[in-house]
Amino acid sequence: MNDVSLPYEPIATASPQSPAANRRAIAFLNLAHAIDHFVLLIFPAVVIGLEVVFKRPYEEMIALSTGAFVAFGVFSIPAGWLADRWSRRNMMVLFYFGCAASLLAAGLAPSPLWLAAAMSFLGMFAAIYHPVGMAMLLDVSRARPRTLAFNGVCGNLGVTLAAGISATLAAWIDWHAAFLVPAALCLAAGVAYLALVPDDRHRIGKRSATANVALSRRAAAVMFGSYVAISLAGGLTFNTALIALPKLVDARVGEGVPLIVVGWLATGIFLCGALAQLAMGRLLERVQPHILFATVATVQVVGVVWASHATGAALVIALGVAIGAIYGQTTVGDIVIARYTADAWRGRVYAVRYFLTFITSGIAVQLIAQLYGRGGFDLVLAAIALTGFVMMAGVYVMAAAVNGAEAAHRAAQPAE
Repeated sequence: MNDVSLPYEPIATASPQSPAANRRAIAFLNLAHAIDHFVLLIFPAVVIGLEVVFKRPYEEMIALSTGAFVAFGVFSIPAGWLADRWSRRNMMVLFYFGCAASLLAAGLAPSPLWLAAAMSFLGMFAAIYHPVGMAMLLDVSRARPRTLAFNGVCGNLGVTLAAGISATLAAWIDWHAAFLVPAALCLAAGVAYLALVPDDRHRIGKRSATANVALSRRAAAVMFGSYVAISLAGGLTFNTALIALPKLVDARVGEGVPLIVVGWLATGIFLCGALAQLAMGRLLERVQPHILFATVATVQVVGVVWASHATGAALVIALGVAIGAIYGQTTVGDIVIARYTADAWRGRVYAVRYFLTFITSGIAVQLIAQLYGRGGFDLVLAAIALTGFVMMAGVYVMAAAVNGAEAAHRAAQPAE
């Protein structure tokens, strides 16, 4: 067999932990990814009921989560820096306990202002996961596509379950329970993580400083520039679609649909993202990552444009295609970055990527509020299609820039 034909090679790392310790770390990182996306999407799911509780319109209530999504982007920068310089494991401890405390504060909020403040702290602690957890996962798993894809599925399950579970807790108990139950889960998970995952501060300085595939200065500059556009436009597409989806389903699927049905329809749509990510894990072992990235970005645009012209059952199918591509491209994008970045720098590199991606969360909330108030979901979906097209163009430029380096790398691999 000739290695030149294989698009995937394990990324070399120097994790000295036992296989059992690595498996425990991966399990907690998978749980953390699910929690990370779940907790940030509680509010968009229950906000429909909070319109009645606080007697405020949707566009005013949804804007209360702006601080959470802005913090989710801004605090990824210091989180990644601290993880590389101090401890990835200890930053994840802070993630679990910080989210628990913030959810508790949100669940006990007596006013919209208190709720907005609690959500802002939640965004700050939730920002830890992506730059820290992804760098840690790449290390302990040696960047295996199936492991990363399953981790992506766990994050997607957090999104998938957030709408249904939050709406159910709010309907069966009250809206406070939608925050307090996840708070208890975060606290329990944090205690277990602290007890079972060892400190890693002794490993600082031992991480690999060599990328898997080296780029020329020109190719690296083009990739960096294109990834700025990809992260910003992709972040707007991702966050606007996720935040708006429950209300979009409520408005366009049919009149008189109960909140619980809306929540579980949104859950089913998000499940398409999980299935797409599993498919990406398999495809990444057969297809060059930059080529697959370009393909999925194209499907994302097609799905969003279709959704903008659909209603009823056709809308659900179109949104399934769009969400599948939106989540699929995040898995491929993480592999692309890992391929060209040394382990010693990944925390900081992912911090910049997720800063650019998630700083658009706050913009997305305001975009939904403004566009929905002026023209309903026709304007919201048109904006998502536009940002998706910009991201697709950036992916095409990036793929062209790294293609030569990939060809040279494959040619240099010894045959077996």
